[in-house]
Amino acid sequence: MSFSTPRRLGGRDHFPLGLGCMGMSDFYGPADEATSIATIHAALDAGVTYFDTGDFYGSGHNEMLLGRALADRRDKAFVAVKFGALRDPAGGFGGFDARPVAIRNFLAMTLKRLRLDHIDLYMPARILADTPIEEVAGAIGDLIKAGWVRHFGLSEAGAGAIAKAHAVTPVAALQIEYGLTSRSIETSGVLAACRERGIPITAYGVLSRGLLGGSRPGGATDFRAHSPRFQGDNLARNVALADALAAAASRFGVTPAQAAIAWVLSRGEDILPLIGARRPERLAEALATVTRDLPPEAIAAFEAAIPNGAVAGDRYAAEQMAMLDSERAPAA
Repeated sequence: MSFSTPRRLGGRDHFPLGLGCMGMSDFYGPADEATSIATIHAALDAGVTYFDTGDFYGSGHNEMLLGRALADRRDKAFVAVKFGALRDPAGGFGGFDARPVAIRNFLAMTLKRLRLDHIDLYMPARILADTPIEEVAGAIGDLIKAGWVRHFGLSEAGAGAIAKAHAVTPVAALQIEYGLTSRSIETSGVLAACRERGIPITAYGVLSRGLLGGSRPGGATDFRAHSPRFQGDNLARNVALADALAAAASRFGVTPAQAAIAWVLSRGEDILPLIGARRPERLAEALATVTRDLPPEAIAAFEAAIPNGAVAGDRYAAEQMAMLDSERAPAA
């Protein structure tokens, strides 16, 4: 099984993996800016085209970082931006705003921070009840007509929201957590809703926040220290699953991270995994996956190591889970 097939998204073909830049500015503890920029440049040099950020990652720091890294390479990069989360000076979160007037405000600052004249893919980070998704889709549709945005995307949207948004402004991609430890899109109707409309998926959390690659929380500023999957008995159970994947991976000559990435790549050419590498060597490990040619029994072995539903604990704490439209039961 080959994993080198390009992924079609936003009117162009992409390298089979994208780079998620969040960890270079927030949530996983300190990161070195020079190393982060070197990682982005290494991705560009390897042919990676899709780069994901959010205006609230580091309260704008991540956009400024990516803007500096792309200063003389804009033509090589497809830039995806999530918006809507509100931050305070202490780094906390203060809710979410997706009103049309707020969207235009967010975009104005994003364009300045990224040093760009347009965003390739623009998407609300969450779908909330206080602003109808049709209004969000219409507002971004207006930004597309004005030339400031090229494509409209969604993040963590359920099947109903996908259908409503797509009817107003075509949805170019859905970003959602998907991997061996997070497979709810297969049974919730989300994957089916996307495929029915020809909407590709950009999958994050492929390594389950580093769990499957051997990474563990590094301190109080690492949000995983507060994640259900990294606490108490849950962590012990999940480490055992990670160990099982490592054993299966070794039988086929790949690393556990490469096994997890290969599994997601195997799910369809309409799925583009996002890799949250913060250092060139971790990026190189991930990118090497696409050059491997693994037999179907390898993918089956990786899935057998972490069966669907085997992971212990939700992917976010309860408060954050409640904000995920993708995890809500469909209306009767």
